[in-house]
Amino acid sequence: IDTVFLDYAAKNPLDLDLYSLGIVSPESYVYHAFHHSEGKWQENKRRQGFSPLRFRELRIERLENFNLELLYNSRHVHVVKLEAKTNAKDQRLFAFVEIPEPNFEFNETGEIEAISQFEFSIQEAAKVIREQQARHKRSYFWNRIVAHLGHAHPLRIEQVGQYPERLIPLIQGLGLEKLVLYTRVLTKSNKAVDTEVLVEDLSTHYTVRGRQPSPQLLAPLDPYTSKVVNALRLKSPYPYEVVGMLTKADNKRFPKGRFVEFDVTVNAEGQQTTINVEGRAPGLNTSNVVFGRITNETDDGQIYDRVLVLGDPTRDLGSLAEGECRRVMAALDMAEAEGIPMEWVPISSGAAIDMNTGTENLDWTARVLRRLIEYTQAGGEVNIIVAGVNVGAQAYWNAEATMLMHTKGILIMTDNGAMVLTGKRALDFSGSVSAEDNIGIGGVEGIMGPNGQAQFRAKDLSEAYSLLFRHYRFTSVSKLRPYGTKLVTHDPLDRDVSSFPYHDKLNQGFTSIGDILGRSNAERKKPFDMRQVMQAVRDQDADCLERWQVMRDAETAIVWETTVCGFPVGLIGIESRTVKRIGEIPNDGPDTWTGGTLYPQSSKKVARAINAYSNTMPVVVLANLSGFDGSPESLRRLQLEYGAEIGRAAVNFKGPLVFIVVSRYHGGAYVVFSKTLNPNMRSVALEATYASVIGGAPAAAVVFPRQVLKNTFADPQLIEAQAKLKKGQMTKAQYDDLYQTIHLEQQAKVATEFEKIHTVERALKVGSIDAIISAGTLRAFIGSELEFGVKKFTGRK
Repeated sequence: IDTVFLDYAAKNPLDLDLYSLGIVSPESYVYHAFHHSEGKWQENKRRQGFSPLRFRELRIERLENFNLELLYNSRHVHVVKLEAKTNAKDQRLFAFVEIPEPNFEFNETGEIEAISQFEFSIQEAAKVIREQQARHKRSYFWNRIVAHLGHAHPLRIEQVGQYPERLIPLIQGLGLEKLVLYTRVLTKSNKAVDTEVLVEDLSTHYTVRGRQPSPQLLAPLDPYTSKVVNALRLKSPYPYEVVGMLTKADNKRFPKGRFVEFDVTVNAEGQQTTINVEGRAPGLNTSNVVFGRITNETDDGQIYDRVLVLGDPTRDLGSLAEGECRRVMAALDMAEAEGIPMEWVPISSGAAIDMNTGTENLDWTARVLRRLIEYTQAGGEVNIIVAGVNVGAQAYWNAEATMLMHTKGILIMTDNGAMVLTGKRALDFSGSVSAEDNIGIGGVEGIMGPNGQAQFRAKDLSEAYSLLFRHYRFTSVSKLRPYGTKLVTHDPLDRDVSSFPYHDKLNQGFTSIGDILGRSNAERKKPFDMRQVMQAVRDQDADCLERWQVMRDAETAIVWETTVCGFPVGLIGIESRTVKRIGEIPNDGPDTWTGGTLYPQSSKKVARAINAYSNTMPVVVLANLSGFDGSPESLRRLQLEYGAEIGRAAVNFKGPLVFIVVSRYHGGAYVVFSKTLNPNMRSVALEATYASVIGGAPAAAVVFPRQVLKNTFADPQLIEAQAKLKKGQMTKAQYDDLYQTIHLEQQAKVATEFEKIHTVERALKVGSIDAIISAGTLRAFIGSELEFGVKKFTGRK
């Protein structure tokens, strides 16, 4: 093309500075541009593929600081590689999309539902970017999709609404900085105004804003942005971007926030001082750890004040030496002094390894470990979000802060997070057992979620923080929000849970919660879904957060954070239906998890929950609990230890603890929830429930077998059968069948007699429980107990 044009231009001089030649066919769409310089025509590679109109409308002249290479072009999409003229490492992919005649579709609220051809072009651009990413070992980041929508439209920025959510799945994983839309908007006076719409923060939760198109040239990456891009390449959050996400005024997903950064100085004697460095430009940290105080306030006035600690992956992969350890300890000191939680987003490759330092770095990490132990044992709370790789010392710190029985804080892991003692490369080199990557060694899906060490799983950092703020809404205790502060609810205190609908997936004939708790389940032996009972009890207009939801082999214990009658509570339920086991099943263990039974891991979950909520909020337990599993497998897997941990947690619990028998309550489980363990514990039972040392059926079979045998041989039918057997009028097989039938009948009679004696009324009479209540008054009772218990515990009137 260039040779043909240059020959033509030589024979036919053109009095022009720029000449654009378009060659369009059904299969292709190609433009070539030529400019006149120094007395001759030369092809303008910067304009290659773009018509003059598109070049102008897409503002490509703003890319003057970059060399451009056209990688792909079609009728609507052009993909260009940018390389900064002053920094060859600054390489990005920009996709330019032109929609000449867009057709907007709106929903019933007037928000954009779809834009014709736009989604298809975005998909085309995304496909090309992914192909380019796959061809290069070093991925491109800080990319953009820039689109121009033709014609003028009477749109308003608020009409964008939730439309970007439709696009997010199409553009995830492209390393995009932002999505830019150029168009013309009609004003009320019908004047067309050039407008630029920016969809930003795509890696967390998008924000949308409009402005007049910027005339400024796009600048190469500055030092700060280079660090952000490096963090993206490492699939880790950059600390100051996390701060920005939590404090940006236009980020509606999180409460408005303010961050004040602190740092430490060390004098010649080795004494450190914590100093306020508010106003220091982001990215000027001299350590791999950034910390400060952050406050977020919700629209309804809830204030969450924390000490925030962040790892910096762009500095030696966040390795830990004296400077980093000093800052973590300073953050713990600040949290302890202020009586507020510490919040941690760690990224670290573990203790620093270099030619100048050695075991002293391990000593410094041990100092942090000691400080964490002291802080958490004194009741301090550390909440951790693992959104990247945590190695060695950092993984141990995470464990010490959130995984032990006495700890209060939660640990949330994103799908990109991993906690490992030794990284994959080191394991492979040493010949140890490894996995496909660090996530395979210590990621949330296969390892840390099922073992319960990660209490929550989140897709990304934004979702993790949404979970954390939901957790704070229930558990936050501070000078501004004392223990037991009620949250607003419009659910009536005296609402009758009996009428709450029940979805009977187990085909037991239940249509309401009252059926489970009433005469249709008189023996209290029919299986039911405890979550639906818990749902009926909690406030219907409140949030509900399930802790340890994916913990393997702990499915018979349910731990919710929610509100009942306005009080934030830890609501614990014991699953009352059979749950299918996951994974390999040992020969010496149960084939399924039986309802109403606590197994080792579910016992551990209950104990951890009670410990975590001590001095934080009341606990309400809805129990259908026949006891602990006593199989060889359970005993091998520490059933005795974890069962005892429940008792210890109940003894040490500070605050109101309301225990409610909704069905059956027997055996060793009775002991660890006995009201004698804690003066702040109230133990009650619903009408017609059962509470005893052992259930009637096992009592008849194991405790009273002689009585059953005596009654069996005294039965007139068996006496008559014995006579017939002696006379030869009955065969031995007929006699044995009759014996078995009568024996079972007598066993059932002894069981019934036992349960008639060992009723909840007897338990009330001997002081084992405090009251017997009807299902209809359950919520009202819990509300009054929480009101009384909170006042008693706090000393408030």
